[in-house]
Amino acid sequence: MRSIKRNNSVNAIIRVAIFIIPFFLFSMAASAQDNSSYEKAKNEIRETFGIFPSMFNAYPKHALAGAWENYKQLEGESNISTKNKELIKLAVAAQIPCIYCVFYHRMAAKSFGATDEEIKEAVALGAQTRQWSMVVQGAEIDFEKFKKEMDQMMKYMTEKAKD
Repeated sequence: MRSIKRNNSVNAIIRVAIFIIPFFLFSMAASAQDNSSYEKAKNEIRETFGIFPSMFNAYPKHALAGAWENYKQLEGESNISTKNKELIKLAVAAQIPCIYCVFYHRMAAKSFGATDEEIKEAVALGAQTRQWSMVVQGAEIDFEKFKKEMDQMMKYMTEKAKD
């Protein structure tokens, strides 16, 4: 009877090991792949910016490659000029508000040809959007009615622009 109990214990340990060992090996392989992806992203970031900015060190290592890939996709081929992208980002940054983002996107917009007047206008447009958002949400205007009114306005303005 004792040997049966021992065999059952051994069999239970073997079953657990069969489950745990592959999981452990998979975790090690995934960790090695994460490190390789991280190093590749880190090198690409250095090539892009000339340095590895500290903000990227603040990002989790296992997720940096994915975040960097997303950045490259959004900054790649686009129907929006780089200058206009930076003006959009500046307007959003001013509304968040984020002093780091405002500082960077103002500099970037200028470096891609934005004038001081374009920067002022982008920020003012962002502020205006925020203002009207607060008004319509605070008044709890019916969304379906709002959509119908906006549709009417766009049709009218499109026709008027043709004249």
